[in-house]
Amino acid sequence: MLNIPNLISQELSVNLWQVENALELLQEGATIPFIARYRKERTGSLDEVQLRDIAERFAYITEIEDRKKVILEAISQAGKLTDELRLKIESCQQKTELEDLYLPYRAKRRTRATVAREKGLEPLAEWIAALNLSKATASLAVEAAKYLSPENGINTAEDALQGASDILAEAVSERAESRAYLRDYFLQEGRFVSQIKDDHPEGSTKYEMYRDYQAKVKDIASHNLLALFRGEKEEILTLDLDFDESQVLGYLESQEIKTKVPEIKNFYREMIKDAFNRLMKNSLTTEVRSLKKQEADLASISTFESNLRELLLSAPAGMKPAIAIDPGFRTGCKVTVLDGTGQFLEYHTIFPHTGDRQRLEAAKTIKTLIAKYQIELIAIGNGTAGRETDAFIGEVIKTCTPPPIKVMVNESGASIYSASDVAREEFPELDLTVRGAISIGRRLQDPLAELVKIDPKSIGVGQYQHDVDQKLLRKKLEETVESCVNYVGVDLNTASKELLTFVSGLTPTIAKNIVTYRNENGAFKNRRQLLKVAKLGPKTYEQAAGFLRIRGGENPLDNTAVHPESYPVVKAIAADLNVPLTDIAKASDQLKSVKLDKYVTELVGIPTLRDIIAELEKPGRDPRAQFKSATFKEGVNELKDLQPGMELEGVVTNVANFGAFVDIGVHQDGLVHISQLADRFVDNPNQVVKVGQVVKVRVLSVDEKLKRISLTMRSPQERPNPSNQVNRRPR
Repeated sequence: MLNIPNLISQELSVNLWQVENALELLQEGATIPFIARYRKERTGSLDEVQLRDIAERFAYITEIEDRKKVILEAISQAGKLTDELRLKIESCQQKTELEDLYLPYRAKRRTRATVAREKGLEPLAEWIAALNLSKATASLAVEAAKYLSPENGINTAEDALQGASDILAEAVSERAESRAYLRDYFLQEGRFVSQIKDDHPEGSTKYEMYRDYQAKVKDIASHNLLALFRGEKEEILTLDLDFDESQVLGYLESQEIKTKVPEIKNFYREMIKDAFNRLMKNSLTTEVRSLKKQEADLASISTFESNLRELLLSAPAGMKPAIAIDPGFRTGCKVTVLDGTGQFLEYHTIFPHTGDRQRLEAAKTIKTLIAKYQIELIAIGNGTAGRETDAFIGEVIKTCTPPPIKVMVNESGASIYSASDVAREEFPELDLTVRGAISIGRRLQDPLAELVKIDPKSIGVGQYQHDVDQKLLRKKLEETVESCVNYVGVDLNTASKELLTFVSGLTPTIAKNIVTYRNENGAFKNRRQLLKVAKLGPKTYEQAAGFLRIRGGENPLDNTAVHPESYPVVKAIAADLNVPLTDIAKASDQLKSVKLDKYVTELVGIPTLRDIIAELEKPGRDPRAQFKSATFKEGVNELKDLQPGMELEGVVTNVANFGAFVDIGVHQDGLVHISQLADRFVDNPNQVVKVGQVVKVRVLSVDEKLKRISLTMRSPQERPNPSNQVNRRPR
């Protein structure tokens, strides 16, 4: 029987005991964030990525093992299971290889080979196969004449030989070794070739670079392949997998033809050609396309994960009183006011862009709100009228002392949120646009807490997200959100049920019950109160408690990432230092000198003790970066305002395999191609830029008709060096 933990240990280069303990914890119901943070002693400090790799490989291998049992049983019942075949099946570690072995024994629809067998031609096929393996000579026509049967439609020797050929061709097409070899040949030596269809004249589609395009299967970039598949689906282009057919047939002939007798050789050549073109070519090219699609999906999803992580972990401006504005021209700007906990207070509609009198009224409204609520932040959506509203607010706050911080906020997905069930439940009496403005403001206060309410696919940081495996995409994005939420921690007394849902161990039902309990009983005073929440038992408490924070509660440790199970250790440390628990954070010098070995217990080891000391030195700290916003250039509000060579500041809104998109304040993101990201060669854009990063760029070119902006982050004095070719898309 296969030792799955041992196999995973070898594959991932992780100690066997680490794999076994990780799998044991997962099977006990522990979440990956919990294991990574609070069970380091059990796993040797495996991080979330390693733990997910272990979980995924275990699921994959277990699925294969279950499939092997089904296949072995099916072949055994058919009376065709040999010891050699059993060994081959049991040693398989890839699904494709396993299905290749099963192919000859799988139940089939009626094929030409099936029909030939029904006509009694299998003995003829076996005779020809035996002749191929011997040195004997014989007349195929003479032997075939013995099988003439007009009632079965075998009127000539050629009819009989064709039926025998069909039987032999099916056997050739089902040989696992040949299928594996040709699949690998297509992957290594094949070429994807595309053509734009004739009914799409030059320059009329967004797929122009694929008009006459070739790329080796093994080298094609994921974004290119996904674009090709999309263009094919939209019936704008044709996509073929090209290869040297003579090489393929030559290989099959070398494997199948053993005789030197010309008649038999010629028969086999024709049979092999038929086997490949009729039975192997389409299925193998489909498999190769599928394999490359899976690779492209994984690359695209990985990019999406990375972008989403950076966006969710964007620096928060802080929970401060804020004005949030959803800009508009004719319909006005929706202005909402939020308090320091993100609670909605009031809203107004102002019209700063429809005349001087209304502009003065709008300025008066904003000044009144700033004074009334002591506003510290102003969030302005970056959609239509965003830059104009930003300029207007800039004028208004010049007279304020101190002036609030104004920030342009990416409003991608705000309209999705405002029309969602979540928004309707939260603000049933408010208009869609007002809900959208609230979301914009909360994104500035705390991006993570607000963005978890929106389907990640609507946030605008993906790459071909609608073309990839949707089930896998959903799984990976949910894991990313879960990881980010637990990394930062959640304020138990202010978190929405949507945010609580992603906390380790909490289900949507329990998250809702926490909010209900909070509304009925007031703010939580300590973590132990969680056990009074309906359906929240000891196991859930164990998984969730360390990630939930209580500010100003009865126990200062409840506002830290220290798990309640470790409180006795912290109390012992505080007692030994002769420092009250409430003042433990002020004793950073003393904490650094603590001898950790003294406090090791069966549950708490050195890794956890190090985490505890680090947390006590900065209790309640937010691990996210310091907040910083971009300053858009005044007077540059639209594409027509851009000029080549212009230097601007912007915010990275999306990172793709081919470069990064940057918001420079003109309602259309510009593209910094991968070759323009740095003065050096860049293999992966994520090594240079991250979503949410403030960057300085220069304009290379502007195409107003196509609304395309080309930007660069390379030094202006650099000249191209022909000997140092930067990244180029394959042609």
